[in-house]
Amino acid sequence: METLRTIKYNTQTALKMDRIAQKLGRPNRLVFAQMVDYFFRSKKDPLDINDELLKNTLLKQHKDYIGFIKTQENDLLIPIKREVDRMTGSQRDTNNLLRELEKRSDTLASGQNELLSAGKNYSSKLLNTDEVLKSILVRLSTGEQLKKQFHYILGTYIKSRDAFSMMTSAKEKEELIRITKNQIDLL
Repeated sequence: METLRTIKYNTQTALKMDRIAQKLGRPNRLVFAQMVDYFFRSKKDPLDINDELLKNTLLKQHKDYIGFIKTQENDLLIPIKREVDRMTGSQRDTNNLLRELEKRSDTLASGQNELLSAGKNYSSKLLNTDEVLKSILVRLSTGEQLKKQFHYILGTYIKSRDAFSMMTSAKEKEELIRITKNQIDLL
């Protein structure tokens, strides 16, 4: 069985103790035991509000952190910054090249459009030429047919006229001329 001892303190101290215990969420007896243990282990004087030992410890840790940060700056941050600057420069150069390629591709596209337009004009002219040639061929073939028909009419007229004798009447001769002229008009 544990022997309990009592400490007497005034009401003001009791209120402070209650607030600390409530804030920490522990019983008063446990908080008191932890305070005693803390001062025993840290060898701190509760009257020393400035706590020089704590200040010295914090300064030492602060110096260690600053040394660590400076080492990291030299080993990591400065080389990373150099690489980032180099990459940024490369990216800028790449962007400039891409802009130049875009301008050239626009020029090339414009040239292609002009070629397409010229090709369409040429194709249109070829179609017109083709139409004209077809028309000429039709007229030539029509002219050839007319010549053949005219030769046939002329040949028929000559045969019929040669078949006439001296005794053929003028009326038959007039009829032959009229038929021949009608045939020529039908051409």
